Formats: sequence, C-alpha cells, structure tokens
Amino acid sequence: SGIGFHTPANVHYGFADSVAVKRSQTLAAARAKHPQRFSKATDPKILALPGPAWINQPKEGTETEAA
Repeated sequence: SGIGFHTPANVHYGFADSVAVKRSQTLAAARAKHPQRFSKATDPKILALPGPAWINQPKEGTETEAA
C-alpha cells in the first residue's frame, strides 16, 4: 500500500499516474452500473507516491577523474 497499490515497475517507469486514471475510470463505470455495491460515491483515497529510494545513492555534482 506504500506505493499506492501499484507495481514497483509502474512506479519506477512513471506509469503510475496513467494507471491511477484508468483505475478511476473503471471504478466510475462499475459504480454507475452497480451503485448498490459501493458505499461511497468517490474513489478510495490513495496516498501520494513516495520519492526515490536508493541503495548507495550517487553523490550529485561530483565526477570521478581518471588518474
């Protein structure tokens, strides 16, 4: 749930926003067809996606020079 119920690949490659829009459209269509199945008229609240996570993050602005 920490990545908004997206796959790591969708988050990594930047597909999470388009997937979220498609999910919202699918939920709206299902809600219109079967309103009795839903307790709310809005999409579930999904928290913002986290920022990048690193193992050994490279230092910004430093370049290694060949000796």
